Amino acid sequence: MGADGGITGAFMAKVLGAAVVVGLTVFRMAPVTGSALPASTSSTEDIAQVERSVYYPGCRAARAAGVAPIHRGSPGYRPEMDGDDDGIACEPHRTE
Repeated sequence: MGADGGITGAFMAKVLGAAVVVGLTVFRMAPVTGSALPASTSSTEDIAQVERSVYYPGCRAARAAGVAPIHRGSPGYRPEMDGDDDGIACEPHRTE
C-alpha cells in the first residue's frame, strides 16, 4: 500500500503479473517457452490446435503478456507474426 493507504502501481504489477486488461476483465496468461508438445509425437493438427489455444492480436500484446518470443508449436504462435518465417514469432527487434 502507498503512504496514503492506496494501492501502488508496483504492488498491482506484482499482484497481476503478466496480464492483459480488457475493459474491466483481466485475462491472465502464463508464459510459455519452447513447444508445448513433443515434436516426435505431435501431428500437424495437434500442433495447430495448440497454437490456436491462445490468441494475441499482435506482437505488442504478446510482449505485454510476457510470452514473446513465441516458438512454432507454442500457444499463441501465428505465421502472421513470424515475419522471417524462422519459426519464432515476435522476436526482439534487430538493429543490424
